[in-house]
Amino acid sequence: MSTKKNKKTTMPDQEGIDRLVISQAADDSAWEAPIRVKRSKPASLAIPGELAARAAFLARLHREAGVAQWVERVVRERVEIEEFAFTEAKKKLAS
Repeated sequence: MSTKKNKKTTMPDQEGIDRLVISQAADDSAWEAPIRVKRSKPASLAIPGELAARAAFLARLHREAGVAQWVERVVRERVEIEEFAFTEAKKKLAS
């Protein structure tokens, strides 16, 4: 009767990873080719005047430097919430 040996692969600890990276830092062959990333161009967004006025009021209320910065912050927060909800829904459907 043959027995299987369980090979348990262990992940290196943070110090082990640091040692490996430091040892390979000067060796160009140990690294992949650099990836060039271009920044996306800013986009404009048109909103109705009444909504812009309401946004400007709220930006002042929140002591934001300007309405554009406040709107950007609000949209960023909402996008993060929506992405989280989408990821959680995908996990639920997968299980």
